[in-house]
Amino acid sequence: MTSILSDRQKDELHKAILDYLSASGFTESFNTLKSETHNEDFTSDPKQKYAGLLEKKWTSVIRLQKKIMELETKSAQMQEEINNAPIRKQTSSVDWIPRAPEKQSMTGHRSPITRVVFHPVYQILASSSEDSTIKLWDYETGEFERTLKGHTKSVQDVAFDPKGNHLVSCSADLTIKVWDVNNDYKCIKTLFGHDHSVSSVDYLPSGDTIISSSRDKTIKLWDAASGYCIRTLSGHLDWVRSVVPSEDGRFLVTASNDQTARLWDIQTGESKMEFRGHEHVLECAIFAPINSYQYIQELIGDENKSKDPLAGQYVVTGSRDKTIKIWNTNGQLLHTLVGHDNWVRGLVFHPSGKYLLSASDDKTIKIWDLKTGRCSKTLEAHSHFVTCIAYCHTSPVVATGSVDQTIKLWQCR
Repeated sequence: MTSILSDRQKDELHKAILDYLSASGFTESFNTLKSETHNEDFTSDPKQKYAGLLEKKWTSVIRLQKKIMELETKSAQMQEEINNAPIRKQTSSVDWIPRAPEKQSMTGHRSPITRVVFHPVYQILASSSEDSTIKLWDYETGEFERTLKGHTKSVQDVAFDPKGNHLVSCSADLTIKVWDVNNDYKCIKTLFGHDHSVSSVDYLPSGDTIISSSRDKTIKLWDAASGYCIRTLSGHLDWVRSVVPSEDGRFLVTASNDQTARLWDIQTGESKMEFRGHEHVLECAIFAPINSYQYIQELIGDENKSKDPLAGQYVVTGSRDKTIKIWNTNGQLLHTLVGHDNWVRGLVFHPSGKYLLSASDDKTIKIWDLKTGRCSKTLEAHSHFVTCIAYCHTSPVVATGSVDQTIKLWQCR
């Protein structure tokens, strides 16, 4: 029979057995083994490494065997648990929503962030701040790219034109500035005309008109090419916080400190509807995109689905009364989303139209499932008020800005 032990191991084993026999007083066996293994000069010595080795090995083998059996039982139990565990279904990319923790946290501004906005083509995120600057970042790497200086007071809003050739900004210094994206972001125009802090600015979908709203209670439309003011809309009784165009560029919706939102017809310049129902200042108002209509109709139990829906049929408002309200453009309140513990500061629709995302002074962002009107997820987003939120339409990323002076990027999955 071939032995699996090496000569050295054999020698150690023989000596360990001899030591055991000698210590146990088995003199005959000891002498016989001594001569058979050619260890005639062996004498038992408690200082040698083979002293007591046989007992040690014996007990340790038993102990290890016990341990192995325990581990095998434990492993079987865990496998059982894994097999019975609930699994998170792989969501289709259409339903991806932002998830914690944030992918990037960008710092650099020296005052609260007022707005974040994604470039429609490039991997660029623009942010504006009360520190009177605009900063540009690479949203894939989170790297800072440049700072745009020119405003002398807090920059309240920034927006790219639909093609991404220009960036427009507005400020508490009463001006609106246009920056040339393709020419080193040079400031190519400064628009004067508002009599008080300009709080919101955007482009119409055509890209040839700039719209702005101000604390002077007016909304202005500007010719983007010449920089001339082509129309002023009046009607709000107080500061107009935000102005947003409909997808087809026919209407505007505005939110104001007078606790109302208004719908405006751009062609005629008249206020077509007033939305009353909030109990505090309105911070934001947006149009629901066409792809969200089916979910809103399901929420309110409306069966009449029109064949080709028009843009601008539903409006969503966010207020300091902590609620979000959904309206139809006849001014009828359809639903109120309750959940935030502080002012609602920003609203944005998920690209699929299924969800509404909101940013709030309770330091969270909430994701609302429009079909049910329930909050399906809350992210503890910042260490201070969340002032703004933006959804990237070219890559599954959401950006938030805060009074904590950071901008965070959230990966959607």
